[in-house]
Amino acid sequence: MSEIARLQKAISDLHGVESTHLRSEPVHETFQGQTVWEGVVEVFALKDHPKAGLAYAWSHETDEGGRRYVAVLGVNPIKSARDAVRASIAAGHAKHPSKGASHE
Repeated sequence: MSEIARLQKAISDLHGVESTHLRSEPVHETFQGQTVWEGVVEVFALKDHPKAGLAYAWSHETDEGGRRYVAVLGVNPIKSARDAVRASIAAGHAKHPSKGASHE
């Protein structure tokens, strides 16, 4: 299963809707001059969600060596991939997918 398919499954499992991949957006979030998150957020269009048209999703390694999938709905105030990462950081769910690595 591809990473996009896994993220679509996470969106379906977490939010109960199907999705279509739209694009990939690199995000580099800093706080006081330090990188707090850097990675690629996948943007998905949602089908028949009552409040959101988009979802932002990514995965990261857990401390135990597994993978955690994060899917944030594009509902106010979440209007971009960066907003989704910031909300996830505030909730304590975002991790560095690969600190210092180049993402293309």
